Amino acid sequence: RVSFMNNQKPQKPTLSGQRFKTRKRDEKERFDPTQFQDCIIQGLTETGTDLEAVAKFLDASGAKLDYRRYAETLFDILVAGGMLAPGGTLADDMTRTNVCVFAAQEDLETMQAFAQVFNKLIRRYKYLEKGFEDEVKKLLLFLKGFSESERNKLAMLTGILLANGTLNASILNSLYNENLVKEGVSAAFAVKLFKSWINEKDINAVAVSLRKVNMDNRLMELFPANKQSVEHFSKYFTEAGLKELSEYVRNQQSIGARKELQKELQEQMSRGDPFKDIILYVKEEMKKNNISEQTVVAIIWSSVMSTVEWNKKEELVAEQAIKHLKQYSPLLAAFTTQGQSELTLLLKIQEYCYDNIHFMKAFQKIVVLFYKAEVLSEEPILKWYKDGHLAKGKSVFLEQMKKFVEWLKNAEE
Repeated sequence: RVSFMNNQKPQKPTLSGQRFKTRKRDEKERFDPTQFQDCIIQGLTETGTDLEAVAKFLDASGAKLDYRRYAETLFDILVAGGMLAPGGTLADDMTRTNVCVFAAQEDLETMQAFAQVFNKLIRRYKYLEKGFEDEVKKLLLFLKGFSESERNKLAMLTGILLANGTLNASILNSLYNENLVKEGVSAAFAVKLFKSWINEKDINAVAVSLRKVNMDNRLMELFPANKQSVEHFSKYFTEAGLKELSEYVRNQQSIGARKELQKELQEQMSRGDPFKDIILYVKEEMKKNNISEQTVVAIIWSSVMSTVEWNKKEELVAEQAIKHLKQYSPLLAAFTTQGQSELTLLLKIQEYCYDNIHFMKAFQKIVVLFYKAEVLSEEPILKWYKDGHLAKGKSVFLEQMKKFVEWLKNAEE
């Protein structure tokens, strides 16, 4: 019996080996791109323009056809009706179908229905995700090979698929292709794309997606270098009916400029540059980037406070702060020429003293110092005391300021 069992053992692999061979032979017929294309096109032609039937056909075909190997062919057919040659033209000798994005009606509703077909297909066959992203990147590079109407449909579809998360915003990198940018194709395509994307979601959701792939500061690259200005971008997209996108880019630009200003300011301070040079630089930046005095005074305050290693002892930190801030008061005074700027500075001081526990008792001393140095004046201090303060630590700070405020109210000129 033992020897009989031993004889049996080696036969197992040969049995499975034979089955494997048969399966390989069957698959060989399916590994023919022309045959794959014919199967898909025939199926689509039979289902007609009923997109629910199309989705069901594609779902069922995945079990019989090799989607993994022929993802590009599959998506070419669904978008353009047949296999695409390099550059975006349809291969002449190939069969084609009219059940595709490019042959459909050019409206948002139709593109939403097509987006559903792609969603269902990719949800069912998760491995198609990567292939689909590669396909869209390729299609964007082929834009010049398509008609205007085809480009519009593709833009609407891409916007919808970006909104529902089927596509990642990194595919937009293809739009920065030099030739597409130079000929204005990228910007025109972006208009349709962002319209459908914002229509599905809103500008905030779009902003989050762009930020995730570090594209929030690159939108101006949709234009050639000589037109990469906020003014040009704003005019182009506002006229196209995308005011919210224009404002978003303007805001992004402003955030970038403010960060740059703070960085440069800190460097100038650490070098010990003369105040007159720093003031000149800041005023130029304000003008160039349309930055308000309130914004600037907040930037100067945080820059001044970040240049020092503060003492950890509460009784010593107030003395250190007064000495340090006295030195920088001429710089702050240059940018508190409006009551609103003074109030902004007061709120920043309050916030800082609240967030940095060692400074809690130093608030009144800092305010008095700035009053004497003519950085702050009477009216904004009284406004802050009455109803302009923040909730952060207000009882502590109002108590500290009580005597000084009474003195301000009663003191003669």
